[in-house]
Amino acid sequence: MDSIEVNFSMQSHTEAKQGVHTYVAQWPISSLAWSMRRDKSPRLAIGSYLEDYTNKVELVHFNCDTFNFSTDPRLVFDHPYAPTNIMFFPSEDDTNPDLIATSGDNLRLWEIHEDHIQLKSPLIGNKVSDHSAITSFDWAVFDTRLIATSSVDTTCTIWDIEREVMKAQLVAHDKEVYDISWGGFNVFASVSGDGSVRVFDLRDKEKSTIIYENPVQDCPLLRLEWNKSDPRFMATVGLDSNKVVILDIRLPTTPFMELSKHRTCVNAMSWSPDFGRHLCSVGDDARAFIWDVMDSRFPSRNGCEVEPVMWYGSPAEINQVRWSPMQVDWIALAFFNNLQLLKV
Repeated sequence: MDSIEVNFSMQSHTEAKQGVHTYVAQWPISSLAWSMRRDKSPRLAIGSYLEDYTNKVELVHFNCDTFNFSTDPRLVFDHPYAPTNIMFFPSEDDTNPDLIATSGDNLRLWEIHEDHIQLKSPLIGNKVSDHSAITSFDWAVFDTRLIATSSVDTTCTIWDIEREVMKAQLVAHDKEVYDISWGGFNVFASVSGDGSVRVFDLRDKEKSTIIYENPVQDCPLLRLEWNKSDPRFMATVGLDSNKVVILDIRLPTTPFMELSKHRTCVNAMSWSPDFGRHLCSVGDDARAFIWDVMDSRFPSRNGCEVEPVMWYGSPAEINQVRWSPMQVDWIALAFFNNLQLLKV
């Protein structure tokens, strides 16, 4: 296992780190997202984690040449409760509207202007319960009209944001649904408190396929990331688990690979956007690991423990990570009130 000598290196947090750039927010960060638009400088959105009803979402610009961050106080907005997820409109085409979506008590769409951000539409509606928090969502790249949400009330909901209507709602699991991810046209997967990964096809809403169940009895699966560049693979992690499980959907029920170098629980993970062979995972051990899941030299299924190809140590537990979809050599992570960008 190698640390990156320049960009991913272990140093005291009091030292300057070449290739590591930090923005300090005014509040703890719970969620983050990269923008895909090519007509803007690299942008991120960060969401607060405050115990108050009123939380914040802020836009942060990053200059890849000078490595400077810039913000505009007019591009900060209040958010009911801490946002459980944030995503920009998933297209680089600057003719599309400049939108951002957030989840919490409901799914909301916000419109970004030069000098303000305004609520475009709150998407509210549930056939099961009037009090069902949205745990996460995924915005479909293949059809940007569609957003899929997961909820504590056991449902997954597909929204048509262009018409601002509910397209479909499925009772997806036996317990709370904690995460959701599109895998392609009409196909998405979700994870739940029942410990299963289930795949759904909107062409047959009455059926689902269980492709993995947590071997730890009565242990929820909390995170799911379907590899958008190589949809054969998805990654999931369980509650308080130090292990990232890589699944090959062609070989259901048996993990393709298990990544278990974290010392404590894994909090988030993100696939590389270019060829989809790398995954970055972060955890309470203050470590960020980059794994090569296609490296046949380290197949955990043959009894060998998989080693990360790169790693980074932060000053504190890392709770979030996102790989930039446009600037593919940059990774964003969050701990406490710090947004860090790592050049890899």
